[in-house]
Amino acid sequence: MKKTLIVIDMQNDFINGALGTKEAEAIVENVKKKIAKYQAAGDQIIYTRDTHQSNYLETNEGKHLPVEHCILGTEGWKIADGLETPNATYINKPSFGYMNWKEFDLEEVEIVGLCTDICVVSNALIIKATYPEIKVSVDASCCAGVTPESHQAALTTMKMCQVEVLGE
Repeated sequence: MKKTLIVIDMQNDFINGALGTKEAEAIVENVKKKIAKYQAAGDQIIYTRDTHQSNYLETNEGKHLPVEHCILGTEGWKIADGLETPNATYINKPSFGYMNWKEFDLEEVEIVGLCTDICVVSNALIIKATYPEIKVSVDASCCAGVTPESHQAALTTMKMCQVEVLGE
């Protein structure tokens, strides 16, 4: 069974930048260990990067979340130091969820990253809908939400949709 680790938006702006939180900072070492485990096993690793343009505040999302973040090419857009691995795949996504997971041959997926209550839950549910028969899991100890309460709410939502929640 081919395993895939999907690392959602572990970017500077979500960790210690424009939208950073102490909860996001607290999971970095857990995520680093998870990535190392998948890398050592030779499993597929896919990173997503929330990617916006300089006109972000004029977009629908920007009107609802008026904080410039993850602008393509900026320091805040980059994956946090120490998390990138060779031979990984990188996806720049302009919205919460990546809509083309069908491009990948996914057999078993584990998801980690930020933010549990926005991009993690969106991608978990899109993957589950795209591949209804595969195991999709999320490691709660490698995720953080906008708030601890919304993190828990997203974990509950994913459980209800048959996404296995690990690490609680």
